[in-house]
Amino acid sequence: MIKKIPGIFSTAIGIDLGTANVLVYVKGRGIIMNEPSFVAIDSKTRRPLAIGEDAKRMADLAPEGIEIVRPMKNGVIADFEVSEHMLRYFIRKAGQHSFLTHLTVVIAVPYGITPVEERAVKDSAYRAGAQNVQTIQEPIASALGAGLPVGESETSMIVDIGGGTSEIAVLSLGGIVAAKSIRVGGDEFDRSIVNYVKSAYGLVIASKTAEQVKLQIGSAYPLDQELSFEIKGRDSISGMPRAQTINSTEVREALKHNFDDILEGISKTLEICPPESAGQLLDRGAVLAGGGAKIRGLARFLSDKTGIPFFVAEEPLRCVVNGTGIIIENSNWNTFRR
Repeated sequence: MIKKIPGIFSTAIGIDLGTANVLVYVKGRGIIMNEPSFVAIDSKTRRPLAIGEDAKRMADLAPEGIEIVRPMKNGVIADFEVSEHMLRYFIRKAGQHSFLTHLTVVIAVPYGITPVEERAVKDSAYRAGAQNVQTIQEPIASALGAGLPVGESETSMIVDIGGGTSEIAVLSLGGIVAAKSIRVGGDEFDRSIVNYVKSAYGLVIASKTAEQVKLQIGSAYPLDQELSFEIKGRDSISGMPRAQTINSTEVREALKHNFDDILEGISKTLEICPPESAGQLLDRGAVLAGGGAKIRGLARFLSDKTGIPFFVAEEPLRCVVNGTGIIIENSNWNTFRR
């Protein structure tokens, strides 16, 4: 009988279900959560032991019998069961899970997501307690969150470099004119650094260390004063722990092919863009969002290579979730729905 009673209260949350992080926006409250997309599970029972920040702290240190899972890969669900646990955790932590509440969830999904992948995202949210689940394409959400005039006739361009993918889109009149989603993002940056350090110095480092290197001294353009960083890992031959200093010039070289891949994605997007729209970008410029936007000199690198002025969004990591927030606060998700 209780199951037949509709929710007495109605609320909505927006979720940026990212490969690296999950951000949650609650209607009327704003962003209330930003945690890593990590789940620690018991290898035998598959029972979740820790989720989010607690699970990430266990990465690279987890003892036998505990598996650290990242249920999102390239912006889509790679592990349906674990993603459901993760979504349920975030919905409940947001305080929005109750049989008295009718919950609408707006989830940002990558451009080019397949119907099967989108269905998996929706099913996970329904199983986690949502009564109504809607999706919005990440480039549109990111552009809204960055303050671009998505609903107007002027052409806008967003390049959102996330953990698993980079979403590149030209937008106008509330829709996407041309777009590409490429599987290059923060995780790939980290792998490039890990591979470079092993090749150049015979030192095996953790992905967490590579991420620190990327954030501390990573750059896409020569710096006025190059930086250095001491890394610690395991010697690939002796197996003994060892320290090594690496500089920003080396990191830039390690990441060069990643930056070139993003540049190629931008070029291919512009190739399928109407000439008039592409021409407007020379005056209006383009915006960088996502964690990758924080790489030093990336906007300048892309500007030099394309001739289009690139700017970094004010809150690049929050653009997507802020975009979902704009939609649920204004109850106009139908205008921009997938």
